[in-house]
Amino acid sequence: MSVKERYIIGVDLGGTNIVAGAMPLDGSREIAMRTIPTMTQTGADNVVTRIVTIIEEVIAHTMKETGCERSDFLGVGIGSPGPLNRETGVVIAAGNLGWKNFPLRDEVASRVKLDATLDNDARCATFGEYWRGAAVGVRNLIGMTLGTGIGGGIVFDGQLYHGASDVAGEVGHTTIDSTGRRCNCGNYGCLEAYASGPAIAERAREALEGKEESILSEMVGGDVSRITAQTVYEASKREDAVARQVVRDTARFLGAGISNLINIFNPDMVVIAGGVTQAGDALFEPLRAEVRRRAFKPAVDACRIVPGALPLSAGVVGAVATFKMKTLGEL
Repeated sequence: MSVKERYIIGVDLGGTNIVAGAMPLDGSREIAMRTIPTMTQTGADNVVTRIVTIIEEVIAHTMKETGCERSDFLGVGIGSPGPLNRETGVVIAAGNLGWKNFPLRDEVASRVKLDATLDNDARCATFGEYWRGAAVGVRNLIGMTLGTGIGGGIVFDGQLYHGASDVAGEVGHTTIDSTGRRCNCGNYGCLEAYASGPAIAERAREALEGKEESILSEMVGGDVSRITAQTVYEASKREDAVARQVVRDTARFLGAGISNLINIFNPDMVVIAGGVTQAGDALFEPLRAEVRRRAFKPAVDACRIVPGALPLSAGVVGAVATFKMKTLGEL
């Protein structure tokens, strides 16, 4: 008699989009992946409604595709910006969402009538790469997610590390220049203030103020406010000198931050996920060179620095993994 397959739903909540999908307990495949806009401006209650809607769509599609029943779903793992409290399921503060002390886990669980867990979105992405992505088989891992902000996660000996108050892995707010650019967190010189998507775009606009020859301006129809990190990556691939310099500088900033992490944690791997990985070797080659220049050689020799293997689903896969660990105590 065959064992009935059970499923877990993963939700990756971001300031721009909500991504969700289902996976069987063994994590062997992704099912019914969906993306919808978050629409944070509509308020927390409406965002929860959107989360519930996408969860129900995932459940319905999974049932149709696999022939399972609703009772075959164990629950929902949610990855959210933080800081947050995993035990109470409360998002303490999420600037991109405009939330403070919001009981996200219980709001979702009560509406879909399934158990739910809550964890940091960047930690989920790191755990997703550890479970089913670029870091399969790695025991000690540092993960970085580069997007609107810079988040991260730490895996020690196969266990996701949360720290004393659920804020471990905030690598974007490590300082690389004590008198540097002001960060959205209020500090100065954070890595996020230099190498996040908006920071990359801002540095490109600053470079254009020097009247340098560049295709960046024409790529956005002369409106430089429309330049994004994606614009910079595309221009770099087209050999634009300004864009290539911005990418090289980004690699240098990231290399400094990653060197600190490698010297402190001595990981087997650093996996970098998010849109910045679209820059490819133009980013990763100078980044690795900067790390070799700055970090201790034995630590560098033991560590691979790689792009994530789950560019669209790491957060969902990791949310499933965190639910499974929290509920069943194992992957």
